[in-house]
Amino acid sequence: MTFTYYFWYTLSKIAARFFFSLRIVHPERLIEEGPVILASNHQSYVDPPLVGICSKRDVYYLARKTLLDVPLLGKLLPHINVIPVDRDGNDMSALKKIIRLVRSGNGVVLFPEGTRSPDGLLQKGKQGIGLIIAKSRAPVQPMRIFGAHEAFPKGSGKITTVPITVVVGEPIRFTSEELDPASCGGDERSLYQKLSDRVMEEIAALELPESLPYRKTSERLTAS
Repeated sequence: MTFTYYFWYTLSKIAARFFFSLRIVHPERLIEEGPVILASNHQSYVDPPLVGICSKRDVYYLARKTLLDVPLLGKLLPHINVIPVDRDGNDMSALKKIIRLVRSGNGVVLFPEGTRSPDGLLQKGKQGIGLIIAKSRAPVQPMRIFGAHEAFPKGSGKITTVPITVVVGEPIRFTSEELDPASCGGDERSLYQKLSDRVMEEIAALELPESLPYRKTSERLTAS
């Protein structure tokens, strides 16, 4: 972990706890060594750092290539493990880099839905994460964020200080048979979508614990 990443990581943790009373449920489930794909729902711009600070190690992220053109931010992003990708999500060079990083034993944050949810509810996953799973054969850590949509919804320029919770699921370890295109009649695209759908099912199954005092702030999301 470089100094720049550690500084950003620490600052993000402090901000998340101060502004959003961030609570991480089942952090003991996180894979902290070796290859892993941290797969989460996507509600807000605050999601990447929220997922990243759940892990004790540094992880990698994908971000729109156009963000590198933003003054100051563009110079910072490469130093905090951000990999630029074309907006349409079909940037094969970025996907290949992610696959290499995962195969080398790193953790990567991915959002199967590909873009932020307009209403906070789960959307259908895209094939990209399925491709990365199939090629890297890495375990997937399903995670679900509650409250980020209320804190900073898509299309809003205002951040609201509401509680946010990240629930960590049990790792998904796909078998060789599940990763074989033959399981989908040899159709690789169908395989990628099938893997993505499985990840989204695991994310959807994660719920807020009944004991949380502010459960009602995101209650409608648990029913999606």
